[in-house]
Amino acid sequence: MNLRRFIRKSIGASYIIRAKAFPSFSQAGEDRIVAYLFNSLQIQKPSYLDIGANHPLLGSNTHFFYHLGSRGVCIEPDPEMFGLIKKYRPKDVVLNVGVGLGDKEKAELYIFPYPYSGWNTFSSEEAKYREIESGIRIKKTHEVPLTPINTIMEKYFNPHPNFLSIDVEGMDLAILESIDFERFKPEVICIETISFSTKNEEEKIPDAIQFLAAKGYFVFADTHINTIFCRTDIYKKHA
Repeated sequence: MNLRRFIRKSIGASYIIRAKAFPSFSQAGEDRIVAYLFNSLQIQKPSYLDIGANHPLLGSNTHFFYHLGSRGVCIEPDPEMFGLIKKYRPKDVVLNVGVGLGDKEKAELYIFPYPYSGWNTFSSEEAKYREIESGIRIKKTHEVPLTPINTIMEKYFNPHPNFLSIDVEGMDLAILESIDFERFKPEVICIETISFSTKNEEEKIPDAIQFLAAKGYFVFADTHINTIFCRTDIYKKHA
């Protein structure tokens, strides 16, 4: 281990010790892993784009960073969850929209009752599957305006968000594929990479992993639920 790497690791260790006062808000500690990674990349206050933010704190991949002074954009199509994020994260930009694909300007959001609102989806097939698999009925549908992800990144980030978190229940890969990676290339991406199951029968979905590998990312960590990717070029730059 060279001196430069030793110093950086020592700084990283002190960061972890200081940060122990703050809990993880993510499902399986993803935010703490991402925080460690950003510390390695020497990005102290990463900006973020949280697509499918849902609750402002519970299960959030970005609230940890908001708590430490970072700011970003939260995309939440559910009007009730949108209101909660506006209330508890007033310094973030919060948009009550969905991420558009193709030319569609509006879409029906299938909303499950709380505490299952994390299952909300624009995919009718996914919504029906979850109803059948879980026995939890869809509460209602709600028409939501759509905005392409490239439009959001162009308007709110320069040149891109440092951290992109996507959790949109069945449409994660489609959103990834719609990104113009020539213009927007976040340093870190976290995306759900398992199929839905309430019976511990979920399966790993390799499509996003393969797609991002082709775009110059590698798997930095995996929590089974989510996979965390880092840009290979930026990681090697800080090796």
